[in-house]
Amino acid sequence: MPKKVLLITPPYHCGVLESAGTWMPLGMVYVAGSLQNAGYEVRIYDVMSKFHTLEDIRKYIADYCPDAVGTAAYTSSLSEAVNVLKVAKEVNPGIITLLGGIHPTFCWEEILQKDGDIVDFIIRGEGEITNTELLNHIFEGKDLDVLGIAYVKDGKIIATRQRPLVSDLDILPAAWNLVKWKDYSFKTKKNSTLAVVSSSRGCTQKCTFCSQRLFWKEKWRARSPENFVSELEYLNSTYGVDVAMIADETPTFDRERWEKILDLLISKKLDLEILMETRVDDILRDKDIMDKYTKAGILHIYVGAESASQDMLDRYNKNLKIEQSKEAIDLINNAGIISETSFVLGMPDETPESIEKAQKLAQYYNPDLAFFLAIAPWPYSDIYPELAPYIEEFDYSKYNLIEPIVKPNNMTREELNKHLLKAFREFYMDKLTKIEELSEFKKNYMIDVTRLLINDSYLSNQMKGEMPPKVRQFIEKYVNTKKPG
Repeated sequence: MPKKVLLITPPYHCGVLESAGTWMPLGMVYVAGSLQNAGYEVRIYDVMSKFHTLEDIRKYIADYCPDAVGTAAYTSSLSEAVNVLKVAKEVNPGIITLLGGIHPTFCWEEILQKDGDIVDFIIRGEGEITNTELLNHIFEGKDLDVLGIAYVKDGKIIATRQRPLVSDLDILPAAWNLVKWKDYSFKTKKNSTLAVVSSSRGCTQKCTFCSQRLFWKEKWRARSPENFVSELEYLNSTYGVDVAMIADETPTFDRERWEKILDLLISKKLDLEILMETRVDDILRDKDIMDKYTKAGILHIYVGAESASQDMLDRYNKNLKIEQSKEAIDLINNAGIISETSFVLGMPDETPESIEKAQKLAQYYNPDLAFFLAIAPWPYSDIYPELAPYIEEFDYSKYNLIEPIVKPNNMTREELNKHLLKAFREFYMDKLTKIEELSEFKKNYMIDVTRLLINDSYLSNQMKGEMPPKVRQFIEKYVNTKKPG
């Protein structure tokens, strides 16, 4: 009988990503693929997407009787991830518990000091090879000389050497057969089937607030264009995937490779729309091929503007000029693609005036969507020492870019939150007064987005109450009416 491994997402929610769609745990799909290839029986239980509870998890574990339970955490989901493993130990103390993800990769010592009786092993860095190799060693009774793990033995915390990054991403198997496809959709597209995919890993930039570049060791690796597009074609034809979100930080990093991906997508003529993020400078570089973006099915592009202050951009190490963001967003808009950006606010020297400046700059940039986020001082980020004296909130579950953690010199955190929400409201009230000026495609998209923001997001209260007459008319005409179909 093969050993059974159950991978569970933590039941964490903050009302951001889930308002736009349900997103599969791609990291677990890859880990499960490697485990399957090694002969394990694997299940993925996506508690987060199903909005299930710890009691649901308890029943599932009791029914399935896994030999090992694994979960993953970013900073804000850490507590719920540990709770998942705690439930596993309560059901059966003999279950091997595994914890991976960005936060545990860097804060393994803190976690094991506090919860070493719950977390048997922390997986540091990429998990595909490490999880499989570790479980092989455990179940075969071998020594734990496995790279990239941390654990407690005889009251002492042990951390092995880091595992090198996977050199060839094309060889990593993905367990698409384990995905419950009916659970995943993009809410602005009726009856859609949504996949999260990866064409590359890593980022070479040095943004001081970012966690991703540290996790990937400031290196960038990529799948071949043929391998990646072949996967998209397979997902489209086999599982009916018609929306794919590219999870990469910079899928466009290598112009030659990226253009080959676009060309392959155009030639395949897939019934597939693509959501992605990239850097402003890559969009500027690609101004001569933006038509290929459109023909390839690129539906939505996020680029990070981050600040209204050039000084702040320099402190963030964004390697970006303010006017470049405007030019990039114009290029995206002119290509007929949905544009999105965000501003990371709430630094110690933030003021109501500087937040209003960011909101006005957002209106000048004119993206279709803009978000005003509270900086989260990840405890392993480069900017953490600068922010540490100003941190008032130490509950990691609130480190979600929504709830202010840092207290500015001239505002309380409550005042900061009020001004961030006001910036969001002012931006969208202005945007919606101009809704009739948009193309039919963008107009319909914004109608759907507005409906989601009003009914199904942490920002819903900001989309209600007093509003300009044009916006009220728009809401009554398009949003409050029953959606056809």
